[in-house]
Amino acid sequence: MEHNHRAGFAALAATALVVAGCGGLGKMDKYASTITHTVDPNPLIVQGDTVHVNINGNFPGKYFYRKAQVELTPTITYSSGQTPLKMAGFQGDKAAGNYTVVPYEQGKSFSYTDKVAYAPAMEQSELMLNIVGKQGKKEKPFKAVKLADGVITTPYLVMSDDRVITAPDKFVRVTAQDATARIQYLVQSSVVRPVALQAQDVKDLAAFVKKNKDNARITWKGVAIDAWASPEGELQMNDHLADDRAATAKTWIKGVLTANKFTQAKDDAFYAPKGHGEDWEGFKREVTASNFADKQLVLRVLEMYPEGDKREQEIKNMAKTYKELADNLLPRLRRSEIHVNYDLNGYSDDELKSLSKTAPDSLKLEELLKAATLTNDLNEQVRIYKVAEAKFPQDFRPANNMGCILFQQGKSAEAEAEFQRANGIQDNPISTNNLGVIARQKGDRKKAAQLFAKATAAGNDVKYNQGIIDIQNGNYASANGNMAGQNTFNAALAKMLGGDAAGAGTILAASPDKDSAKGLYLAAIIAARTNNGQGVASNLAAAVAKDPSLKAKAQTDLEFRSYKGNLGF
Repeated sequence: MEHNHRAGFAALAATALVVAGCGGLGKMDKYASTITHTVDPNPLIVQGDTVHVNINGNFPGKYFYRKAQVELTPTITYSSGQTPLKMAGFQGDKAAGNYTVVPYEQGKSFSYTDKVAYAPAMEQSELMLNIVGKQGKKEKPFKAVKLADGVITTPYLVMSDDRVITAPDKFVRVTAQDATARIQYLVQSSVVRPVALQAQDVKDLAAFVKKNKDNARITWKGVAIDAWASPEGELQMNDHLADDRAATAKTWIKGVLTANKFTQAKDDAFYAPKGHGEDWEGFKREVTASNFADKQLVLRVLEMYPEGDKREQEIKNMAKTYKELADNLLPRLRRSEIHVNYDLNGYSDDELKSLSKTAPDSLKLEELLKAATLTNDLNEQVRIYKVAEAKFPQDFRPANNMGCILFQQGKSAEAEAEFQRANGIQDNPISTNNLGVIARQKGDRKKAAQLFAKATAAGNDVKYNQGIIDIQNGNYASANGNMAGQNTFNAALAKMLGGDAAGAGTILAASPDKDSAKGLYLAAIIAARTNNGQGVASNLAAAVAKDPSLKAKAQTDLEFRSYKGNLGF
């Protein structure tokens, strides 16, 4: 894209140095071809809404007339007007003034740099040099000299493919559940007493099994039975006692399942009884939760003596304390715990879709959010999210997700209101990102960048959105970093603008936009930048076939300045 132009500046200098029209300037005019220059870039380009102009040149020795002055003003000219850049003044070594002195004998190199804000009219323009010559009281403008073509506007091909983020549902179709009950025993006994079966949790477990034996949404997985003995008496006896309690608890639950005609009832593999011996952990837990007087003393004994027999003896030595423990705490440790394990199967996709229409109020939040993902009808999604938003106003996700659908429908103002509502319910990175998208598309890049910086926890889509701003701001290295790993039109554009046209071609080829009119047009630019004339012609022809308006653009686009006779149409 950037080319050196030396001959053109010779003509520039010739014009500039004819300014005085007398005394020495004729000689400067005659040898103007000895002046060299480069314009970088040439053609000019827009980067970050700005056009940068860089000129480097050299006045040779014995060239600049000692009493002459010239004022050089690079100017971008276009059909509707012109935009001047800053003026650069030079003067001979005997001229009066404050311009840059060009020694007559040695000559002088010079550099010029300036920038101006881009205006759309500059797309079809030229960089001209306006020259004013001065000598004494005389002042005369001279014919402008063309320095470069301009302006390449390829960065403005950036697509508005900003990514709003839908908050995910937490719907789990199959959840592991268990129904539990505890059977209490008398000291040194494993007999299941009728009174123990009158405990509410035991009756509830039996009722649950009976009620759900034929429940199609339940998959019965097995029964785990854990049993303990209270930490009193002989250790080996307590180990056997715990095993016996596990066995009698198994007998009871097996009877319940058999009575309800469970197919697994007679399968021993369906049960997992296990005795755990003396329950010192349970003892410590119960003591910690209690409020009896010697609580801390008992806890110190547990820490000081790891052996069960020694612990028991030390606690028994505290007669009053031991009696309180034996009366109020130890009985709770003589137990079996029964866990009937099962999977609860949620609604199928078809059921969710149906219920979201016929009985949406019957669905839980996660079920509604899941149902909204099961249809491609945007209006239907909005309807479901409205139900969820009304029924569960404390959760930000329905409002956020409805905003995403409204955004897809082109209803940006309504989408913004929903994103703001969502963030009002809970300040969250997902809705913050979405508000950043709205801000960027409204033209407020600064605000958008601030919101994206706050929303980084929402993932790579936030980085991609920031990459779009980077392209617009001319920060191509940052754009490439933020869009790394993304095969999109914009990622290819950023790669090309950053100087890697071949890499851009690879990304574009993997992009879903590769066969769109805009994608083919970018492919033609990539071909031009890699000196592939055939690629320019074939891709432009395909692009124009899909979008005829691109024909006029291609004919004046400076990206194709070297292929004017071979544009493919």
